[in-house]
Amino acid sequence: MQDAKKDARSEQIEEAAYAVLAEKGFAGASMLSIAKRAKCSNETMYRWYGDKVGLFRALVTRNADQAADVLRDAAAEDRDPMTMLEHFGPVLLDVLLGEKAVALNRAAAADGSGVLGLTLAAAGRDTVQPLIVAVMERAIGQRAISGPAEAACDLYLSLLIGDWQIRRVVARVPAPSTEMCIGRAKRAVQGLRALMPAK
Repeated sequence: MQDAKKDARSEQIEEAAYAVLAEKGFAGASMLSIAKRAKCSNETMYRWYGDKVGLFRALVTRNADQAADVLRDAAAEDRDPMTMLEHFGPVLLDVLLGEKAVALNRAAAADGSGVLGLTLAAAGRDTVQPLIVAVMERAIGQRAISGPAEAACDLYLSLLIGDWQIRRVVARVPAPSTEMCIGRAKRAVQGLRALMPAK
């Protein structure tokens, strides 16, 4: 199958997976039910994704890659690390607070096996967080803030995300506007500078 056609087919399958997930939860979302919704063969599903966990790992990875790519591109261009964090913040918030991420998190919270939660952590946070730590190391090296880098990363994420993610998942509050996300990202960087000032 040509790459363009395969990409389009993958998007169909993944959209079907989100729809079935919303209706049936992770436990009730079988590969067969997703294949039927996507109008593709069960054989294709297993050949491309391996199993249900592999399919949902692909969903999480695709979502997380939107944020990770921003950091990778900025690092490749050697941009100022604190400016990078300001630009990255709204992208990460969009990824974490968007409908797809909310659907995955709600399903993970209801999944008694814990499999989906572990998949979210491995393909999401565990992918993005090391990239943020690398930005913090550069910021510390340039004396924009003080270290350690892991603590700076944790503080930045706390200031940026706060309780927005849990409120979206549990309280079903609407997604914040672009302007709110930009303002939050700026305040997170300002807070980081204030709480971990360069020495």
